Amino acid sequence: MKKLRSTLQRLGITLVLGTSLWGSRILTAKAVQLADGTVAFANPPTLLDAITTFRATRARAAKYYFTLLLPDTADEPLQKVTINLRQGADQIDYRLDKTIAAVGTARNRTEEIAIAETTFDEETETVTVTLADPVAPGTTFTIGLKPKRNPDHGGTYLFGVTAFPAGEKSQGIYLGAGRLQFDSSDGDFDFGI
Repeated sequence: MKKLRSTLQRLGITLVLGTSLWGSRILTAKAVQLADGTVAFANPPTLLDAITTFRATRARAAKYYFTLLLPDTADEPLQKVTINLRQGADQIDYRLDKTIAAVGTARNRTEEIAIAETTFDEETETVTVTLADPVAPGTTFTIGLKPKRNPDHGGTYLFGVTAFPAGEKSQGIYLGAGRLQFDSSDGDFDFGI
């Protein structure tokens, strides 16, 4: 056992075993930790869906929902999600104080998840949502963003979603792009003229 532990430590992997609160069920959680102390997902979350409540350009009542699944086999709880505009004609500004996180999907949210902090980097057009308590493996959850209004120009907007495990030094993993389609609300089409 000592030799195995030594070998694993050289590889930069630490195994952690835990038990449930009642001791009736043993939970096995592999904490993937690199040699420099960085924590990473071995079995990453999945981006399940991205939807908007209003597709019309300039709509002020819209919300954008991004639903993720942190699988049972995830080796770490999830603490932070970044969402950044990767493709789209306009920058989108957000009402950060209206950001939500909840267990479930956009259409079927059950339990609210407390948010520690939400920030927006204008240069990279990235919203960072840090949860007060990490989301446990086996959880489907949704992050909801409230734009000040939808973009002025219609078209396809791609939002890159990256998830970070709990820990002071964590390595994010890009989950893919959520696609939102916005339609011109007044017939003002931009044909590049």
